[in-house]
Amino acid sequence: MESVAEKTKAKTKPAVGIEVFIFLAIFVGIFLYLGKAMGAVNMLNTMMNTGYQLLIDTVLYILAIAVLAGAISGLFTEFGVVALINKILSPLMKPLYALPGASIIGVLATYLSDNPAILTLAKQTEFKRYFKKYQFPALTNIGTAFGMGLVITTFMIGIKNPAGGTFIIPALIGNLGAVIGSIVSVRIMLFFTAKTFGKEESCVQSDIEHQMGGNEREIRSGSLGNRILGAILDGGKSGVDMGLAIIPGVVVICTLVMMLTNGPSASGEYTGAAYEGIALLPALGDKLRFILEPLFGFTSSKGVAVPITALGAAGAAIGLVPKMVQDGIAVGNDIAVFTAMCMCWSGYLSTHVAMMDSLKCKELTGKAIFSHTIGGLCAGVSAHWICQIIATIF
Repeated sequence: MESVAEKTKAKTKPAVGIEVFIFLAIFVGIFLYLGKAMGAVNMLNTMMNTGYQLLIDTVLYILAIAVLAGAISGLFTEFGVVALINKILSPLMKPLYALPGASIIGVLATYLSDNPAILTLAKQTEFKRYFKKYQFPALTNIGTAFGMGLVITTFMIGIKNPAGGTFIIPALIGNLGAVIGSIVSVRIMLFFTAKTFGKEESCVQSDIEHQMGGNEREIRSGSLGNRILGAILDGGKSGVDMGLAIIPGVVVICTLVMMLTNGPSASGEYTGAAYEGIALLPALGDKLRFILEPLFGFTSSKGVAVPITALGAAGAAIGLVPKMVQDGIAVGNDIAVFTAMCMCWSGYLSTHVAMMDSLKCKELTGKAIFSHTIGGLCAGVSAHWICQIIATIF
């Protein structure tokens, strides 16, 4: 058996080996591919402008949400709301997700804001103590599955169909599909984490944890006012820490995803502006439409672009939908599938890396992404077949 020293010893490789040349070939190849399509100057300008816009428009927005969500979650944990919800919903969450009932707080936080909002809870010991160690990394999956849920649902309902009606029912079906996708994603992730950590070790091991009974919780010292202020400020500070922690992942990963997802400017030319790209991911989706259309029932192959774009950013994905509805290439079934997949995936390729890093589970990032890929596909397929069943009945 390996000793602790052997496990923590840094891995080494030859200073110059085959890995160096493989990496350089891939690295240079990516930039040559992008540069050939966009032009070297435009490619660099787009990369820098996109990174800047993501920092200003996305990261700071998420940071503000995280501070507010952290303050609210701090109050919830300090005054026993998390404990209450854990007790009430454990009978539901455990059979569905194999997670403690407290995880429903993370679902609500991300549904009302965005994926990383769950991390503000994850930093609080009072919240973490409900989890086993193997359950904790799955917060990334369940949080992402409901990220921007309220925004996406409201947006879809607000779109007018050609007859002047709304898509309330399809949007609600999409929410149900996202729930199914989230269950699949979390269950697959727990399979991997259980193999890594086992199922017995608690997430929090501290003196106070051993002293407290199952019906006790830790609180701050001081008066009621001090407890309120302390919970708000400490919770808000955890939101700041989370917002800073996600900057590298959002700026770097999302910039690359955007450049592979979006196309040139409205004029059809590359100008070096933010969010331009080579539209590689939608093109690949078009090649796979013979598989994707039967699964999701898209009215047009162009519908594939919405979930593929949602891999990088759900906000960008839903922005494609109104024109599709206007052009008659997206109907109720499409809206249900779009809602389910945009909500379940909600830009997970651009947030999973940072979220897993923040949870100190970087080594499980690949498994989290794999699990959530399957979950998002199941969300879309579920929404499609729920629509088919309802259409058959009614």
